[in-house]
Amino acid sequence: TEPIDPRAARAFARELRAPGRASGRAPSLFPGSAVFGLIIAVVILFVFASVGVTVVTAFIGAMADASGPSMFIPLLPLLLVAGVAIAVGSAVFRGIGGTAARWYRLDRFARANGMSFTPHVGGPALPGMIFSQGSERAASDLVRGHSPRFVEFANYRYTTGSGKNKTTHRWGYVAVKLDVPLPNIVLDATGNNGLFGGSNLPTTFDRKQRLSLEGDFDRYFSLYCPAGYERDALYLFTPDIMARFIDHAAALDVEIADDWLFLYAKRDFSTLDPATWAWLFSVVGALLDKFAQWARWRDERLRADAASPLPFAAPAAALRPPPGVAAPGRRLKRGVPWATVIAVAGFLLFWLLMQSGLFAGVLGALFNR
Repeated sequence: TEPIDPRAARAFARELRAPGRASGRAPSLFPGSAVFGLIIAVVILFVFASVGVTVVTAFIGAMADASGPSMFIPLLPLLLVAGVAIAVGSAVFRGIGGTAARWYRLDRFARANGMSFTPHVGGPALPGMIFSQGSERAASDLVRGHSPRFVEFANYRYTTGSGKNKTTHRWGYVAVKLDVPLPNIVLDATGNNGLFGGSNLPTTFDRKQRLSLEGDFDRYFSLYCPAGYERDALYLFTPDIMARFIDHAAALDVEIADDWLFLYAKRDFSTLDPATWAWLFSVVGALLDKFAQWARWRDERLRADAASPLPFAAPAAALRPPPGVAAPGRRLKRGVPWATVIAVAGFLLFWLLMQSGLFAGVLGALFNR
């Protein structure tokens, strides 16, 4: 939050956009679609302003009874063009300066905390559920720590649909590298669900995989684990770990996928807000010292595969399974979003009734009574 030199921020932004940068190169401020949209907006604005000038000019010409005011009439279009150019140029300059300052501040903040900053990563290769949705996937403003384990804070965007139905989905995430692969487990926070209790997650899971835990945990999270891995989930989520999640991460959705733990929310995580960073650091700090016991977990289903066919080898029962997860536990089974299905079916039924005239006939009969 301390003052920065704008020239240093602009120089840093130029360095991030340098063509020879090996990795983490910042995206262009003016992609083709943005330039095209800006041109269209300027043309539309100019057309509407020109019409306004024409109307004003005609009004002044009609009302003027002397030559004095008319001498300024030819200058009005020039003043209009100058005003539009100044407004557009000012907006673009502020946008460039604001982006450069944000990158510069985040980089200084990362370095001050022993971390690193990367402005942009297209299509991050992470196994979490949000990273396989839609298209135009990109993570931005990534702040990464490497000790005592790898942790990544970032904002994430992807799009679904096309044309007028195109939607941009915005998330913030924290990715924490674990010591060993674990079963795919999801904690769906109840505090950020929709108006009618629907999950805000982009994926629906089979409700048969829902596991109820002891205490108040179910009030804060709905836990999903693969069928047959209920005992493993109880081993991982001991009462002390459940208490950490309730106390520090009740507003976040959580996913364990392979050897990663993800924290999700539909808001930016990598920001210039000190309170957001203090909160995220407290969440990660509260969980880090509990991950050591997760490193000892092994999937007993892999024990048979660990048996050696060589003579004089220990029997399979005496061998400890290798790190990893058997195929049934690697991913949760998807479910059917029944709320969406019912809503769509209801809309289609209403539309069909309207088209057939039956709905209007029923309403007419009711009002005629």
